[in-house]
Amino acid sequence: MSYTRQTRIEFNHCDPAGIVFYPRYFEMANSVCENFFREEVGVSYAEMTASGRGVPMRHLEADFRAPSRLGEVLDWVLRVERVGASSVTFRLDVASRLILRLTLVWLGPDFRPHPWPAAMRAALTAHLETV
Repeated sequence: MSYTRQTRIEFNHCDPAGIVFYPRYFEMANSVCENFFREEVGVSYAEMTASGRGVPMRHLEADFRAPSRLGEVLDWVLRVERVGASSVTFRLDVASRLILRLTLVWLGPDFRPHPWPAAMRAALTAHLETV
């Protein structure tokens, strides 16, 4: 089951040519992931931070296919590709513009990987897509 979210390209996302400056895509992807955790997994980044936990990035791959311009609306599609003992790999597609593959790791207060709590693991696994 995929998760979708829209992002309107704003002036602050763009370079002087009016196209998205590529690091801004990573900020948008982080926002999609943050909202996925809050809306679908049931744990917000605010709750994670308050408990001394989090899901930092371990790996990121990007395939840029076409530019995005000021005022356009991007439709992000997040798919869960793999759920590990303490990690999750997402694929984020933005139509013909961009494909990102990223891996996040569940860290405890000691800043070390910990197994997913049962409820989070179940929510992530429920979104797992097989191709």
